[in-house]
Amino acid sequence: MTNYDLANLIFPNVKDTSYYEELYPKRNLKEGAMVTRFAPSPTGFVHIGSLYTSFSNITLANQTGGVVFLRIEDTDQKREVENGIEGIIKDFENLNIHFDEDPIKGGQYGPYIQSERRDIYQSYAKKLISEGKAYPCFATEEELKSLREMQELNKERIGYYGNWAKYRNLKVDEAIAKIKNNEPYIIRLKSMGDFNNKIVLDDCIKGKIEMPENDMDIVIIKSDGLPTYHFAHAVDDHLMHTTHVIRGDEWVSSYPIHKQLFEVLGFEEPRYAHLAPLTIKEGTTVRKLSKRKDKESAISFYHKLGVPNEVIKLYVATINNSNFEEWYINNPDKTIEDYQFTFDKMPIGGSLFDLEKLMSISKVYFSKLSADDLYNRTLEYTKEYDQEFYDLIKDDPVYLTSLLNIERNIERPRMDISSLSDVKKEFWYMFDPLFDKVDKPYQDIKYDYDVAFIKDYFLNIYCEDDNEEQWFDKIKAFASQKGFAINRKDYKEDPTKYLGTIADFCSIIRVMLTTSNMSPNMYDLLKIYGKDRLLKRIDCFLASL
Repeated sequence: MTNYDLANLIFPNVKDTSYYEELYPKRNLKEGAMVTRFAPSPTGFVHIGSLYTSFSNITLANQTGGVVFLRIEDTDQKREVENGIEGIIKDFENLNIHFDEDPIKGGQYGPYIQSERRDIYQSYAKKLISEGKAYPCFATEEELKSLREMQELNKERIGYYGNWAKYRNLKVDEAIAKIKNNEPYIIRLKSMGDFNNKIVLDDCIKGKIEMPENDMDIVIIKSDGLPTYHFAHAVDDHLMHTTHVIRGDEWVSSYPIHKQLFEVLGFEEPRYAHLAPLTIKEGTTVRKLSKRKDKESAISFYHKLGVPNEVIKLYVATINNSNFEEWYINNPDKTIEDYQFTFDKMPIGGSLFDLEKLMSISKVYFSKLSADDLYNRTLEYTKEYDQEFYDLIKDDPVYLTSLLNIERNIERPRMDISSLSDVKKEFWYMFDPLFDKVDKPYQDIKYDYDVAFIKDYFLNIYCEDDNEEQWFDKIKAFASQKGFAINRKDYKEDPTKYLGTIADFCSIIRVMLTTSNMSPNMYDLLKIYGKDRLLKRIDCFLASL
């Protein structure tokens, strides 16, 4: 009996590898075009880390005229969560992220779900067995446990390799007899590597990394007939003609295995680029951002806040290339698609995730939107997340749009909105149903005089038809008559002469009307209020004293 007989017994009905080589021909792309992939496991939601990885793959493929595809790696079905595949695809749709090929739209190189490619992996495993490069291993859990204990006792490296690999040199006849006797087994690679030899990973980001050659007889086909990640990765990236594997740097240590698999299978090896992890500061320590521990790692966290997908991508871009932010600031008329991302600008070490920085980017983003656009986005957001505010703004778009337009179309626009949920936080006091139903949280203002004269100003001086210059001139004149210094310098020279400055006078009005000493341009707010509402607000404030 030969290795071919053994291979045919294990995989009797699979097609020859030549069938798949013809089925998946080389892609017809221009020279230099990258073929990349994002290959998640269906174990949960899309998070910032997976967005970072997919963003890197997508941008580099797109800007080189290449192809990027989504491949679901679900061969470890014990870890798979219910509706995990559908959840990943839906998350990417919600993020407005699109792949050239994926499980839904398909493509010439599918299926794009690994569990649906079982026959392909078995075909290549059969080839390796027939060539004596792989073998069935019948080691039980008890045998493997005993092996580890012996290695620990002898202070040897832990693993299934060399003389410790009990079944690697099992005669073909014995292996066939065990299979016919229905003894359970898996398929292992018969590694010819030497741990004392060194190999070099020429990483696109990290540069040259030296590490020991693989000598482990790794599992390539599990007892359920599905491949391990390592084996499936090699077969798929060969047949799908991946040119660059861009992935997290937790996979650096797996490179010796992957290099060896490509060699024994006779495949051309892709280039590897290992992305630095996203980290977070926790007290005095820095650790990897966790999708289980850190709420800000979930994309849904930003959706609930009302942070646009575009902002999340902009932040990811600033992490991805060190000079992107400066370029983006200096090119306000450009988009992410206009920037050329390169491996040499990607961080080698960990990148600290900075939520404050993300929200700062969001403020700049919102400041550049038109008031109409921001209104429409707010309407859509509140319909899902804030029914009360939605009901207040849906029938009168002009009112909120007018508020959003304050100090917007100027050289240095206001940057008080970092998320769509901030719209309500910034303007709640402009809506009487919200203002009337709460105890007024008036911000403290320092004064030791009767402020009832403010009502006199609105009854007798304030005119809705005044332009901003006329309005301010009248305010100064009225405040001066009441004992306020028009010039701050005069007030500083002798504060005892005055009740305060013109700024103090305006602060009182601002707090009366908005409850806060911080608000958009007061002249614009007064125009939107209307005189009758202004007088009601004044009475409300005076009654609270």
